Amino acid sequence: MSHPVLDRRLINLLAANRRYRDPVLEPLNRHPVLLALQRFQAKRLRASFADFLASPRERQAAEFFLSDLYGDFDVSVRDQNIERVLPIMRRVLPEKLLAAAADAIELSALSHAFDLRVTKQLVKHSDSEVIELFRYAQAYRAAGLPRLRSHQVGLITRVGESLDRTVSKPLIGHLLRMSRIPARAAGLSELQSFLERGFEAFRALGGSGPFVNEIAARELSVSEKLFAGDPDPFRAR
Repeated sequence: MSHPVLDRRLINLLAANRRYRDPVLEPLNRHPVLLALQRFQAKRLRASFADFLASPRERQAAEFFLSDLYGDFDVSVRDQNIERVLPIMRRVLPEKLLAAAADAIELSALSHAFDLRVTKQLVKHSDSEVIELFRYAQAYRAAGLPRLRSHQVGLITRVGESLDRTVSKPLIGHLLRMSRIPARAAGLSELQSFLERGFEAFRALGGSGPFVNEIAARELSVSEKLFAGDPDPFRAR
């Protein structure tokens, strides 16, 4: 079934994500400071998620956020596959799963765009790959766009809500498992794996509201503290 608005959104987001990650269009993609920044952020996120990672019920969902959505996971193969087989996706995937994929791609694209902006500010002053809190916070503030940062955090909630809605439909989980072989044949294996991981992670939660809302609240608090010049922006609220 065709979903024109969702189709256009996916096409535009995939194009934006490809553009942001293109090392010819944006040479900073080859800069070692970008990788150092992403490692710094991944380490910080894992520390912020420590309580979730220690919880048997929440660990799988926390790992999914860290690896597939909000960490330093390379999603380029997944997104290239999506772009290549978008016509097939329209026919074989439910709209709810397409919406979840679109939200995940938007979060990925926006997060990488911000990483590039912060990297640009970092290298203005030093090419050092050692990123300390003061240097990071200074670059974060200089990169600016606080309202768009809030939107980035809002996307975390939207992705979680989209996946949570699919969990409430047991048939979707069955369809995902049944479609593994056809998905591989159609070139959808990366997307299939991503959606299955998300489905299983949120099914284990038994209701994502408190988990997703807490993550969003924490990340919004971190962003607000960074913009305010708080000397300890990563402390617990």
